[in-house]
Order: sequence, then structure tokens, then C-alpha cells
Amino acid sequence: MGTRLKDRVAIVTGGGKGIGKAISKAFIAEGAIVVIGATTVSNLEEAVKEFEALGGRAMSIQTDITDEHQVARLVSETVKAFGQVDILVNNSGVAGPTCNVMDMKLEDWNQVFAVDMTGSMLCAREVLKYMVPRKTGNIINIGAEGGRTGDGRSGYAMRSPYACAKMGVIGLTSALAQEVGKYKIRVNCISAAAVRGERFNKVIEGRAKAQGISFDEAMKKAMSNYSLERPAEEYELANCAVFLASDESSAVTGQILIAHCGQHI
Repeated sequence: MGTRLKDRVAIVTGGGKGIGKAISKAFIAEGAIVVIGATTVSNLEEAVKEFEALGGRAMSIQTDITDEHQVARLVSETVKAFGQVDILVNNSGVAGPTCNVMDMKLEDWNQVFAVDMTGSMLCAREVLKYMVPRKTGNIINIGAEGGRTGDGRSGYAMRSPYACAKMGVIGLTSALAQEVGKYKIRVNCISAAAVRGERFNKVIEGRAKAQGISFDEAMKKAMSNYSLERPAEEYELANCAVFLASDESSAVTGQILIAHCGQHI
């Protein structure tokens, strides 16, 4: 095992599957203690067993990050168990609907913001209560190119709540970095485009249905503007997270690390 994150305590939301699980595994491989929070107990339990089988120290706490009391419990239980929290990865998120704004249901819009935007703020708020007094800490937000490119360069039609919420995550990253830099706490964002996995497949399925084309046609169309002609892999984003969480990026804060396989207009 590596030592780049030796004995650091990390909370990873949505750490029971997908990108969050890959990040958790990469952290454990570098010596971190990982606490994963998510809503699905079976995913959490399975992930912890897998991490422990690798020789890592891990714990899971069922958490709905849209509930501020559950978020507070996630953080306080982590500190109670391990004495500190050094790293937060705001990974939990939902893809939201694929539809035009004129067909948007308010409850769908609100759900995406509650998880992707407000949930990230709540988790940051709670860990900072412990990081600020210690004058050390590291927050990594998982953004998306659907938000970063939603500035008019390419947009993200039919995914407006997701694009807007992820733009908000980028804004949160910048604001937090300025607020807590004086406490030696760093805040950065990883922005990916397509990432191979269950969530991206659902997005492609949604596009195919909305556009009346096959899944393969929708996938080919989605990959036509990627220089590497493929989506990113979950482990590749995990490698980015290890870099941002480690001392190797000690001068980096308030930044967006883009890992999008050369997505272009």
C-alpha cells in the first residue's frame, strides 16, 4: 500500500458505488481511513467488506445528504470514531431528468439541487466545523463538464437542472476556497464529462429515448466530440482525487481539475 494519504481520515459521500467507490479504494490504497456515506445500506456494507479485504480501515454510515441532521451525524460519528476528519469528497449526486425546460417537473428540478448542490454545501459546512479549529483540511467537490460548459460555449440541452446545479458546485468551490484558505484548508473541484458506468448509461438511455434513436446511436453521437473517443474511467477520476487530497497539490486551491478525455465542441 502507498503512503500518500497515510492515517488521514476521509469522508466520501456516495462512496458505495461508482466514482465514489473508486475514490474510496484509491484513498485506502494510499493509507487513508475512509468513511463512506450514502442512502443504500447494501451498497455501503458491500463496499466496506471489499475495502477491509484489501487491508484498509473503513466505516459506513447511512446518510441522506439532503437532510442536515443526517449530515451532521455523518461528520460527528466520523470524528467520534477516528478523532478527526481531514478530507471530504462531495461525490453524491443524481443525474436528474432528460427533458426540455418547458416539460420540467418542479419536484425533479428541486431534487437535483437538493442533492447535487445543497448536499455539497451541507457536507462542507459540517466538516469545516472540525477542520477550521485544527487549521487543516481538504475538500474535493465532484463537478461536471455539464456545468462548466453551461456558460454558452456548448451548453447542455435537456439537462438544465444538472447543468445548473453543477455550475453551482463550481461556484461553491471558488467561494469556499477564498473563505477557508486562511485556515490552511484547500478546496478544489474535479470536472469530468462522460464517465463509463451505470449513471452514464442511464443518461445515454434517456437521450436515446428522448431523441427516438437507439442506445448505440446515442453513444456514438455522445463520443463524437471526445479527442480520445471514449469516456473516462472511474479509476482515472480516483487518481485525480488522490492527487488533490495529497501534499503533491499543496499549492492548489480554488481550481477545477478537468478530466474529460478531450471533450470539445
